[in-house]
Amino acid sequence: MTDPAKVRRHAERVKELVASVVRTQVKDPRLGMITITDARITADLREATVFYTVLGDATAQSGTAAALESAKGLLRSTVGKALGLRHSPSLTFVHDDVTEHVKHIDDLLATARNADAEVQRRAAGAHYAGDAQPYRLEDALETGNDDLAGAEGADDEVVVGRDRR
Repeated sequence: MTDPAKVRRHAERVKELVASVVRTQVKDPRLGMITITDARITADLREATVFYTVLGDATAQSGTAAALESAKGLLRSTVGKALGLRHSPSLTFVHDDVTEHVKHIDDLLATARNADAEVQRRAAGAHYAGDAQPYRLEDALETGNDDLAGAEGADDEVVVGRDRR
């Protein structure tokens, strides 16, 4: 079994190495404005998945994907040497569509904000359906005893509806 902390450290190192090599050594003109967002590696340290985003339209994204596939050998050898593992992990590149997720979440938040505003608008003129004081206080008002009408903690004996004798 592999230590999960070791796997996380290797995944972070793979992310840093791939970002560094893409920035400095890969000279493919198809490579766009790329950001390596995350890397995950399997527990046996044999396969690594690298997530990336590209600034631009669909042609820039497809060109960057092709450039990464063509540079996969250079990236794998660099990662393998730097990690010092017995087997160099195979690399898989996955386009991370963070911007689409962000747009979707923003749309959901705007919908919730509009629904909250509608609820506030409806609640502004609303009033309760029942009485203002729903509790029965007739017994306390008839006898003139203020203890039942809200004087909590009084030590006096409270008798409602009978004479005190």
